[in-house]
Amino acid sequence: MARILDVARAAGVSVASVSRVLQGQAGVSEETRKRVQDAIEALDYRPDLAARRLRARRADTLGLIVSDIRNPFFTEISRAVEDVAYRNGLRVMLCNADEDPEKEAFYLEMMRDEKVSGVILSPTLPLLGHFKPADYSFPIVLVDRCERDTEADAVVLDNADAALRLSEHLIAQGCRRIAFLYGASSATGRQRHDGYLAAMRAAGLMPEVEPLQPNVERARVVTSTLLARGELPDAIVARSGLILLGLLESVRAAGLAVPGQIRIAGFDDMPWTRLVTPAITVLAQPTYEIGRSAIELLLQRIANPDQAQRRVVLRGELIARGSTVAGEQA
Repeated sequence: MARILDVARAAGVSVASVSRVLQGQAGVSEETRKRVQDAIEALDYRPDLAARRLRARRADTLGLIVSDIRNPFFTEISRAVEDVAYRNGLRVMLCNADEDPEKEAFYLEMMRDEKVSGVILSPTLPLLGHFKPADYSFPIVLVDRCERDTEADAVVLDNADAALRLSEHLIAQGCRRIAFLYGASSATGRQRHDGYLAAMRAAGLMPEVEPLQPNVERARVVTSTLLARGELPDAIVARSGLILLGLLESVRAAGLAVPGQIRIAGFDDMPWTRLVTPAITVLAQPTYEIGRSAIELLLQRIANPDQAQRRVVLRGELIARGSTVAGEQA
């Protein structure tokens, strides 16, 4: 493997001159620059990027810490972040915190040790309760989860409004008993819970809430218990795509007709929600736009550390389908 010293010898210049060419610095003649570039090509030289970052005390790397990599929502966000990072010549270090504050703290410490340029973070509720950007040596943009009074750069969905509109849709279909399955361990779940409550109270209806861990397995268990209690609710709303999948599995296992015996709806327009029969009514999030906005906000913060904090709030789209509207299939 060629070394920078080998390049310098082949080009007939000093190591310092090679280094200046590699870093694009001024003060190098065109003739010298060409000799160095020719030597690099001839020797197939690859710079030691790790050593260069260590000397520069920074990394051309961004961190992305998501709360559950199994959730397709975060898969799409990761894709958007990687797309923008690639176009800007940056690398992305992806970590899965699994809704675990200890893992989250470990990865944040690792980001500090790696001297990343910045981090996009979907925080757990405990961290969000005391989050302060000044506590970290790198800029952070919160994604998906942020309290109203959190002073930080963030990109979020208008969660309360989204859950309000989804609940109002069911009420307009004649539903009166509407159960709401939500993950109480995140700010997003609580905000969607607030939107659901607002819709139910405005209609003079009694809320029925079921808090749970936001995964398919718990959603399946909680839904089965709910269905076995006696009189069925008119509808069940799931606050995330993973919960919605567990909900649908339990409804099908119980042999219930949708929407004849029960109506179901939820968040996230995942491909399977359009392929099942009947298709599922969802509140579609602009997921790719959330990820793209988050990394662009982070790059702006890196370029201008003193700029005012910004919060980007995006609106979801209600897509009514056959699971709530008789006769609708898509």
